[in-house]
Amino acid sequence: MNALRNRVQLIGNVGQEPEIKIIEGGKKLAKLVLATNEVFYNEKGDKVTDTQWHNVSAWGKTADIIEKYVSKGKEIGIEGKLTHRTYEDKDGNKRYFTEVIVNDLLLLGK
Repeated sequence: MNALRNRVQLIGNVGQEPEIKIIEGGKKLAKLVLATNEVFYNEKGDKVTDTQWHNVSAWGKTADIIEKYVSKGKEIGIEGKLTHRTYEDKDGNKRYFTEVIVNDLLLLGK
């Protein structure tokens, strides 16, 4: 059961060009936003699409692959873990941030 703890799998489309950063020690970080869509029919029978946006980060070789092959609109599959952080903004307000840290990446679509 440990393999199921804090495991996230998503397939969706990249919502903006990935942001690539080189941090201390030369480690590469890729940050992107992934959109997933769920389609259902409401009580009136109308088709409704619900889009959820997910913050995604990848490190090292996975970040290299994202830098070379992933762009806005590209369909990808990811597997990783969910992380939560809190911080104070410049006005002293407490902010919460949730993201998926990628372990595996699958390039989909054309």
